[in-house]
Amino acid sequence: QKAEEAGLDLVEVAGQSTPPVCRIMDYSKYKYEQEKKEKEARKHQKTVHLKEIKMKPNIEEHDYQVKLYHMKRFLARGDKAKLTMVFRGREMSHMNIGKKIMDRVVADLSEAGEVEKGPMMEGRSIMIHFMPRPSAGVKNVKEKENA
Repeated sequence: QKAEEAGLDLVEVAGQSTPPVCRIMDYSKYKYEQEKKEKEARKHQKTVHLKEIKMKPNIEEHDYQVKLYHMKRFLARGDKAKLTMVFRGREMSHMNIGKKIMDRVVADLSEAGEVEKGPMMEGRSIMIHFMPRPSAGVKNVKEKENA
């Protein structure tokens, strides 16, 4: 009756509690505010992408350093990184060379990220998934790039 007199709606806010909690309010305005809050929450959500870097076991030093730099940058931005070591032809018989390079990458990326999924063999390739360390922030990378 009070709601009708005021020209508002009687809205059940918490129906699970005992007794159920109700409020007298303008329902359309309440609904609009809720949608606005959800939209704002979605805007501030961070999306994490999986970035992939491929290399071969006979990679040269400079190429290795460039790919390592890119992986560090991906991890510092908060993205996950996937390293794929691709073997072709006779390279399959020298898997130990590829595994040494993978171990070197894990050691070099230890400060920027940590291994999420260990080395997995899939067909003619070995893959490792890295996730960013919480301590390695975006600020550090931006400071280094500006310097």
